[in-house]
Amino acid sequence: MTFQSISKTCPMVLVGMTLALVSSVPSSIAQQLPQQPEGQSPGAVISEPVEDGAPSAAQAPLATAETGDAWPAYGGTYHGTRYSPLDQITTENVANLERVWEFRTGDLPPEDQDVAWSPETTPLKVGDDLFMCTPTNVMIAVDARTGREEWRYDPQVSYDAVPHAAACRGVAYFEVPNPEDPDALCANRVIEATLDARLIAVDARTGQPCPEFGRSGEVPLDEHLGRTVPGWVAVTSPPTIVRGIVVVGHQVNDNEALDAPSGVVRGYDAVTGELAWAWDLGQPDLEGEPPEGETYTRGTPNMWTTAAADEELGYVYLPLGNSAVDYYGSERSEAENAYATSLVAVDVTTGEDVWHFQTVYHDVWDYDLGSQPALVDFPTEDGTVPAIIVSSKQGDIYVLNRETGEPLFPVEERQVPGGGVEPDYLSPVQPFSTYHTLAFEPIEERDMWGMTPIDQLWCRIQFHLARYDGMYTPPTADQPYIQYPGYNGGQDWGSMAVDEERGIIVANYNDIPNYNRLLTREEVEEQGMLPITHPEGDEGDPQVGVPYGIEVNPGWRSDVTNLICKQPPYGGIRAIDLETGETIWDQPFGSARANGPFGIPSRLPFTIGTPNNGGPIVTAGGLIFIAATTDNLIRALDIETGEELWRDVLPAGGQAAPITFEQDGRQYLAMFAGGHGFMETPPGDYLWAWALPEE
Repeated sequence: MTFQSISKTCPMVLVGMTLALVSSVPSSIAQQLPQQPEGQSPGAVISEPVEDGAPSAAQAPLATAETGDAWPAYGGTYHGTRYSPLDQITTENVANLERVWEFRTGDLPPEDQDVAWSPETTPLKVGDDLFMCTPTNVMIAVDARTGREEWRYDPQVSYDAVPHAAACRGVAYFEVPNPEDPDALCANRVIEATLDARLIAVDARTGQPCPEFGRSGEVPLDEHLGRTVPGWVAVTSPPTIVRGIVVVGHQVNDNEALDAPSGVVRGYDAVTGELAWAWDLGQPDLEGEPPEGETYTRGTPNMWTTAAADEELGYVYLPLGNSAVDYYGSERSEAENAYATSLVAVDVTTGEDVWHFQTVYHDVWDYDLGSQPALVDFPTEDGTVPAIIVSSKQGDIYVLNRETGEPLFPVEERQVPGGGVEPDYLSPVQPFSTYHTLAFEPIEERDMWGMTPIDQLWCRIQFHLARYDGMYTPPTADQPYIQYPGYNGGQDWGSMAVDEERGIIVANYNDIPNYNRLLTREEVEEQGMLPITHPEGDEGDPQVGVPYGIEVNPGWRSDVTNLICKQPPYGGIRAIDLETGETIWDQPFGSARANGPFGIPSRLPFTIGTPNNGGPIVTAGGLIFIAATTDNLIRALDIETGEELWRDVLPAGGQAAPITFEQDGRQYLAMFAGGHGFMETPPGDYLWAWALPEE
């Protein structure tokens, strides 16, 4: 039963449904999670014997370029479509899925430290093993059939380096082309970039560091960035490897200071770790490291999410974020204004950008591109066109020719609100896609919601106190302003999935506003906001170096019960016709079972649409597999209709993406459940696998 049908038939149910407005879980539930198992404490390198009858990783066939028996890259492949041709599990039998094994990493948040814990790990499957990373970058290989640990490598990342809203999302896999000895150490390797800014390569069979890669298996990524401190620069997303070049970006903690570390994106030789090129938009003629004593351009937009790649063209596609200060732009350079919040195609053989497409002009809304793009052969009347699809936080989905960057559907420049504190800086128009948008109509006072009349009254008062002129309402200091959609989307890092055989895009999304206000420097000091460089800093968003700090209320919650002010649904999932961009079906996504006021789970089973982070995968069996919601469930949906066909309760929050693979003729589904600090779901360290019962 959907939210719309319940609202028409049972008004009293709506009061109960509002219990799901917040995604929070009491500490008592988190305390019930099983503790770290014996014998799985992180170590430097641990290799274990394999049980009798199970082939070792050294005997296993290694990576393929496509999904099927394997899941060799974060997005399935570097095309990022998250599609598998496997069809053993179908719409007819998926209800019979059963959990077949569980693995626990042992990497849990310490009880005696205030550490954000937001693992978003998607494993890889290559040969007979799954390769994954934990929230503190411990790399682990697990037998795909049994869930038994093969090896682990702990790079000893300090808790000081763990960011607030993300952790390690995944690793990359690389086979050295034409090695003299295929069984030599590191002929096949797992590569990750760490939260404390290192690029590390280990042998895929044993977990031992690759001695010829950088310095004993490591390459420092913080060199030439300029002044930084732990937690300011981190790599949360897996590298992208194309033509033997490991392309890696990094996140720079938002809104600390105008003079922030550079957002440079770099390419390294996958065998030696040597720097091949550096793409610094502030120094376009720079080919590698800057001259001695200088740095890459400070404060530039960074790529914190996952890139896509076209091996044939030799292009890597970089979804860029915003400049170091998100909500004030008058101090930005011409290059920053031209490239911020853009998709950039870079030639990996030269490190030069080929084209870029900007999705927001003069972005002061933190609408950075968080989703991994998807590469498809796009159907047109004149045949297929090599295309790239990129989705945005403001909801627009763009389809571009991936060779040239030219839109395949018109992009309209429409008038948007002006004014605010930077009337001369704001662009009077913004680009809007005519292909498809996930955005909804502007909200109104009647959309303000609450589980009690006091809640609703409080939210309506706040609505009238704020400035809101629709999408792209500019930041203001004399009064709050409403940003809708908020900075979590639309679509964020979970990204879309594409079934090219059926011609369907699947996109889950958030539908929540932010309630923001710029703060004068005096107000910043009064509130005690200090930048991350201060010994007691990393509180709030001071935006040092510009006239204003920023106060952000993500999700716009009521001060009465901490519930979201906008009426549900707060998130949905949609199927889109690939060729036309038309909606096939659209529905709220997520139930109220784990959510409620004051952090008390309501246990209500109603589908109302919760906030969600994490993406879908699609299969030839006609299925969508996805977790993402704050109700701690993983689901299988019929891709043609959206009907839910199967679900299971996860032991922790499922803010990641599942994978599917084949092992010994059997199709498996696997998912890491680790919880999420920002989404307020319970933490955990579980990798679960499901399959159909064996005959």
